[in-house]
Amino acid sequence: MRIDLHTHSTASDGTDTPAELVRNAAAAGLDVVALTDHDTTHGHAEAVAALPEGLTLVTGAELSCRIDGVSMHMLAYLFDPEEPALLAERELVRDDRVPRAKGMVAKLNALGVPVTWEQVARIAGPGSVGRPHVASALVELGVVPTVGDAFTEDWLADGGRAFVEKHETDPFEAIRLIKGAGGVAVFAHPAAAKRGRTVPETAIAEMAAAGLDGIEVDHMDHDADTRARLRGLAGDLGLLVTGSSDYHGSRKTCSLGEYTTDPEVYGEITRRAFGAFPVPGAGGA
Repeated sequence: MRIDLHTHSTASDGTDTPAELVRNAAAAGLDVVALTDHDTTHGHAEAVAALPEGLTLVTGAELSCRIDGVSMHMLAYLFDPEEPALLAERELVRDDRVPRAKGMVAKLNALGVPVTWEQVARIAGPGSVGRPHVASALVELGVVPTVGDAFTEDWLADGGRAFVEKHETDPFEAIRLIKGAGGVAVFAHPAAAKRGRTVPETAIAEMAAAGLDGIEVDHMDHDADTRARLRGLAGDLGLLVTGSSDYHGSRKTCSLGEYTTDPEVYGEITRRAFGAFPVPGAGGA
């Protein structure tokens, strides 16, 4: 089985619609794909409706968190999307995204970059607006060559000249909310140092003690040495090890199935979850 547990659609900052994403996942030879848009589940229904036969969908989301001033992301799998406490927290994070993006536009304008909110909103479309949409605007204007080049201290990285904070959930609260909604919590790309400061291993150990289920080890932002170190840490802490593409369509260079999750780990995730269940494809529209 080929299992990719971290992808994004136009419901957040990917460039494939949810329907396109599941069709592309099937074409890429995947057996299981998780749709984990940022702080939203709005793409799930469309993905389910279009799910090709032979492909299973894992519903999820990637939650924005912060600990001791460090931003991090928590992947939540197979939770009940209508559970009130987690739903309220997701809405709180999403509602803060628009003023945050407008704040980044203002900072860029002050730096002499002629980006506009209308441009960013057009790029985001109906999706949950975020830094990648502002980064795409910088690419359109020729300020940086790629979206990744916008995530530096010069521009949009944490603490960068145009960075603006938003509401982010405490990860221990996120774990509690995910588990309370019947889901499984996995720390996304925990050692992606090129994105900015990373969470220390001591904090990961504390999260493990608080109920964290796993860490995403096999990821494009982790080199071989980092993956080996994280695998050892997961073993020491009794955490599941996942792998995934973090696919964003054409917004990033990674491809569907670039990294995958072991079927036994996937089986354990499905056994632990009770908020929702994987959806087998029956041949979508």
